Amino acid sequence: MFNLSLMNMVQVLDTVNPDSPCHGFDFIVRIIKNGLFPILQIGIPIILIVLGTLDLGKAVISSDDKAVKEAQGKLIKRCIYAIAVFFIVTLVNLLFTMVGNIAGDAAPGLTEWSQCWSNPQD
Repeated sequence: MFNLSLMNMVQVLDTVNPDSPCHGFDFIVRIIKNGLFPILQIGIPIILIVLGTLDLGKAVISSDDKAVKEAQGKLIKRCIYAIAVFFIVTLVNLLFTMVGNIAGDAAPGLTEWSQCWSNPQD
């Protein structure tokens, strides 16, 4: 059957675009930056806030003061979590962008990674 070792897979990826600072991982970096990060940064906070709002709506409809207070607490916590998720993704993006600038010429591998993260080639 078809058997590739890890070294062979890396060599195959290296030949995809040898001039790229990503060494063939451009596709994966683009998926993370353009696909995964926006979903995490926008989608998860929206879901958290909608779920908190639904909990609060159910508590208000039930006319139970204790349930309303608990739902308000949950909504506030979920809003805080939503803000945290939004800023964690932003912070990770910022750190990956800055890592090459801080390292400078002392760590050429980090400089390549920073260039790869900032501008993955097709």
